[in-house]
Amino acid sequence: SDLLVGAGLLGKSFYRLLHVDIGFQPDHLATLQVALSDATYAKDEQVVAVGRQIVSRVQRLPGVESVGLTSVLPVSFNGNTTWIRLVGRPYNGEHNEVNQRDVNSDLFATLHAKLLRGRYFTDTEDASKPSVVIINQALARKYFPGEDPIGKKIGDTDLSPKSITEIIGVVDDVKDGSLDSEIWPAVYYPFNQNSDTYFSLVVRTSQAEQSILPTLVGAVHELDPGIGTMNEATMIDRINDSPTAYLHRSSAWLVGGFASLALLLGVVGLYGVIAYSVTQRTREIGVRMALGAQPRSVYQLIMKEAVWLAGIGIGAGLLSAIAAASLMRGLLFGVRSWDATTLAGVSVVLAISALLASYLPARRAARVDPMVALRYE
Repeated sequence: SDLLVGAGLLGKSFYRLLHVDIGFQPDHLATLQVALSDATYAKDEQVVAVGRQIVSRVQRLPGVESVGLTSVLPVSFNGNTTWIRLVGRPYNGEHNEVNQRDVNSDLFATLHAKLLRGRYFTDTEDASKPSVVIINQALARKYFPGEDPIGKKIGDTDLSPKSITEIIGVVDDVKDGSLDSEIWPAVYYPFNQNSDTYFSLVVRTSQAEQSILPTLVGAVHELDPGIGTMNEATMIDRINDSPTAYLHRSSAWLVGGFASLALLLGVVGLYGVIAYSVTQRTREIGVRMALGAQPRSVYQLIMKEAVWLAGIGIGAGLLSAIAAASLMRGLLFGVRSWDATTLAGVSVVLAISALLASYLPARRAARVDPMVALRYE
């Protein structure tokens, strides 16, 4: 039962992990990481220009609905952080660390992330325009509780004039880190104002996203064969193959395999015990039937014995399983070690297995010929 409970908890944990709210719709999304040569694209204006060209070329591909650029893909890691300071607020040297992402004007629409307040960037908001920024809801809750952050300004810890930027929008929390990590406050700067030679494409397509991956690579290389492309994958595959998902999935399969083997051995063992008990009581059963006992009562006699054995075993097993499950809390996500549904499910499986294991010996006992049983030594 320890293994069955562990497998149940890990399986439920893995299910919860894959169904956690990530703040966007991952289906029909293809991704591709791009690396520009620092020598060829040494100036920010060049990076912005080639970024626009890549987006324009990819948008013309069959089935493509929209194209986003981002310096860090969602559901990858909490990192690439910056320290912010709120203009007009008291400051005592706090390290207000938040995730920093550089994105183009269409990223959130491509992800189908929800805009809660304000507006998105426009493609014309480049270095020649006033600096703007979009924040996520987690940052709004932490640094602007009970107030509208639209129009407020943030900057670096020194509030250097170049760093000061105006908040123009608030988006719903998009999970930047691993599936089991918390949502960090995040700032999203316009790619056209804060470009980078290493970024990722996020493409929403009406077709099967897997089929467009080779075409994406070809479209980028047609623009410039010297542009590096790597790690093309669908967003669903990225999420399912992420280290966190792999750990939970492999743990569930491993423990589930051992649990299945343990259940099989338990069923065989219980069958052996009941069968041996029937053999030892053959003469007693014969006497009962000779005195008028019906096969049904004999069947109930054997099954009652099996139920007692199974009940004691299940009860003791569940107690030890709860203790054992508490030791693997670090592998669980969204599930408690004493999850009642899992414990009940395991109890039902064990009870059904015990009844099945006892059925054949009980049936054989109910069909004993009294005359043969009375001659049994």
